[in-house]
Amino acid sequence: MWKQDKIYLKPRARGFHLITEEIENELNDLADCRVGILHIFIQHSSASLTINENADPTVRTDFESHFNKMVPENAPYYLHTYEGSDDMPAHLKSSILGSSLSIPISNGRLELGTWQGIYLCEHRNYASGRSLVLTINGEFTN
Repeated sequence: MWKQDKIYLKPRARGFHLITEEIENELNDLADCRVGILHIFIQHSSASLTINENADPTVRTDFESHFNKMVPENAPYYLHTYEGSDDMPAHLKSSILGSSLSIPISNGRLELGTWQGIYLCEHRNYASGRSLVLTINGEFTN
């Protein structure tokens, strides 16, 4: 059976933000899924999703520092500069990290590892809220 919801995340500052709990709270049918897959898709081209360390917040700070060094603002070869110096780097970072995740579901729980969490990777300085499409394909008890 397929189930799909769309959720809206409040605006966040530039950086890497844990959103695992927000997603789990929005998945009303998760507890009834015996086995399945959750697919998460972000409907934006200047933010992305990834899974990584959920315990130590310095990991998220280091992610931001690394990506800012790897994909700098104001590179002289950028042509797409209409929306500010953070726009083209945001598009590049989004493409590097990706716009979707797939996570197994077992017995009503996301099968994330012990130290794994879902990140919203916000690459813009002044972003609006972000929309996610959450799709579960699985075997449900009800």
